Amino acid sequence: MYAIANISGKQYKVEAGQTITVDRLNAEVGEELTFPVMLTVDNDKVKAGNPVIKDVVVKVKVLEHVRDKKITVFKYKPKKNERKKQGHRQPYTKITIESIG
Repeated sequence: MYAIANISGKQYKVEAGQTITVDRLNAEVGEELTFPVMLTVDNDKVKAGNPVIKDVVVKVKVLEHVRDKKITVFKYKPKKNERKKQGHRQPYTKITIESIG
């Protein structure tokens, strides 16, 4: 069984026991959260919501907060001696899917 869940405004295909990385969540490590489900598929049975399915949620547990590898952003204007160099590391949250239902 898998589901399409709406987590932080994005849609993820999730299964029970799966560990995924999502955009940074405002939650403490070890905290349990619930998110709405838009679609569930169980063998041949498909159940879709409009926009979400009532009474069906995905329960997740926050594992850790991580940051992606650094990227370099370099802007310049030719022949003007204007240069700007910046680095950026995107924050993410690792979560594990506890149950769907």
